[in-house]
Amino acid sequence: MGLPWARQQRWQGIAEGRTLVGPQTVHVDLANGCNTNCTTCWDHSPLLSQPRSVDWKRKLFSLERFRTLAADLAGLRSVEAVILSGMGDPFVNPAIYDIIAECKRQGWHVTVLTNALLADADRIAALGVDAMLVSVNGVSPASYVAFHPNLRPADFERLKALLARWQALGVPVKHVQVINRDTAPELVDMVRFAARYGARQVTFKLASLGQGTEACAITEAQRRDLQTRLVPAAQSLAARLGVATNLEVFAHQLTADGLATTPIEAVGCFMGWHYARITVEGELLYCCAATLRVGHLDWGTFSSQWFGAQWEAMRARLMAGQYAEACHQCGKFNQNVKVARKVRAQLGEGVYRARTGQQASDNENSSPYPALPVPVA
Repeated sequence: MGLPWARQQRWQGIAEGRTLVGPQTVHVDLANGCNTNCTTCWDHSPLLSQPRSVDWKRKLFSLERFRTLAADLAGLRSVEAVILSGMGDPFVNPAIYDIIAECKRQGWHVTVLTNALLADADRIAALGVDAMLVSVNGVSPASYVAFHPNLRPADFERLKALLARWQALGVPVKHVQVINRDTAPELVDMVRFAARYGARQVTFKLASLGQGTEACAITEAQRRDLQTRLVPAAQSLAARLGVATNLEVFAHQLTADGLATTPIEAVGCFMGWHYARITVEGELLYCCAATLRVGHLDWGTFSSQWFGAQWEAMRARLMAGQYAEACHQCGKFNQNVKVARKVRAQLGEGVYRARTGQQASDNENSSPYPALPVPVA
């Protein structure tokens, strides 16, 4: 039995509302420390009302612990992909290149989520990293420095040089653009920037804010401008330049109220079958939200806890539509939209509504929610 079996079991599990197989993607944080201080960051922003401690920022995920985890994950025979990132930047961890090599030895698709500034471009290419997911966040020196107050225009030039090098080496690069008050005006230019450096995709995300970072939220005037002018213009330019984006989903995000970034009730959560995140400290997270804890590596293997009581209780809660506060700033919204659309198409409206806590309808082909936008793969 291989991965096709695991995928079949995962869909069967969604159909039945049961966990039959391990996750497809596991996200591992390698470092809490970071070389930047993005204004929107809940861990390193200078706007935070309660800054993180120095001791917390020094913590790293060790190579030995990762190899033990990798052996456990391999035993599930379900894992296809690993995302390496951190509450900070993964390249703060000097073991990252050995950890990437271990992932490739297991045959996993490797994505590294990073601001890129500490990366060795040629070493990344030599290791065969499948995707560099680069947090760009601004495409001019002014916006880049405003978003990263501890950086300077020279750092933006360093980023552009890295992107150009990876383009020349054929390393697949995707851009992440977090939209706040400083970056919102550049939405269209972000598409042009992606085309210039051969990005495979641009993912736009409305900044998830709290704990003091609310000060850099988009204004209501900017929200209206994004909805009526900038998003349509960016979509038109992306189509003309052949740049893949998630602008349809981003437009959906803009319909949320206040500081919410996702109308989660209109989509539902399917991460409990597909995805898990592990922090530097070894906490097991249901998704990318640090508040949705479902276990710890000190309590047993990942594989045993994936099928355990805490994870199952969280799945049941979200299947019932009982969303946590963090769900309204869902960091996996793009993925949830994609899976929700597949569930509707492959398993039917009745299953979709049952797994998202929506009231059953006499006509299972009807739904109170509009057709979901199609995100990029």
